[in-house]
Amino acid sequence: MTDLHTAHDRQDGQEPALDFEAMYQGREVAFGADEGHRTDVIPWQLDAPQPLVVELEAAGEITGPVLECGCGLGDNALFLAGRGHEVTAFDAAPSAIERCRAKAVAAGSPVTFMVADATELHASGVPGGFRTVVDSAMLHCLDADQRRAYLAGLRQVCAPGATLHVLCFRGELAAQLQMPAATDERSLREALRDDWTIRRMEPRHYATGLTEQEWQKLAPVVPGDSEQRDLVTVDENGRVLLPFWQITAELT
Repeated sequence: MTDLHTAHDRQDGQEPALDFEAMYQGREVAFGADEGHRTDVIPWQLDAPQPLVVELEAAGEITGPVLECGCGLGDNALFLAGRGHEVTAFDAAPSAIERCRAKAVAAGSPVTFMVADATELHASGVPGGFRTVVDSAMLHCLDADQRRAYLAGLRQVCAPGATLHVLCFRGELAAQLQMPAATDERSLREALRDDWTIRRMEPRHYATGLTEQEWQKLAPVVPGDSEQRDLVTVDENGRVLLPFWQITAELT
């Protein structure tokens, strides 16, 4: 999970919600708009693939070659390569890619990890011909203009009829997390409609590496707001699960 961490992340004069490069360097960063909520924990770090990605692969919904967008620390990409898929994965944060490459060497994995700008995939050197794209928590990091450029740009690097799997915040999280663009169902459908045909859009929960206590420190619940409190749940391992959309779309 990552975003474009350069100056054009700003919207309406606000700083981006997270400094991803600093986070991957192990530095403490502000989480959301409140400078008082700081952490050196990477919330999405599982040291394992995202369970929803494992589920997609087990269901036969991943076909190589695969492109993972905003790969973070690379666990999804390494998992997919271990299942026999040809995988290229990119992130905008150089420190993340450095760590990914070290993990790939240690694991003897053939994943190609690269630094790239999600809004300029072809210009960033991302190759073409991908049959599956996996976006595990990157889309919601982009503002509206970046989102349009990214989704249109995928056409240049995908094979005809390619499949896009997106996991992104549901709109309910807007009260707690600073999002650059709307993530309600209507907004997401409008963003995808020019280049992609949605085959599935379902509410799911996304595993984080956070305990409930850690989550409450980063995104404290407004007193008396039971609806906000009920947005998250906890799995059998004590990890916070956040409300996400699972979207599958076909390149038109």
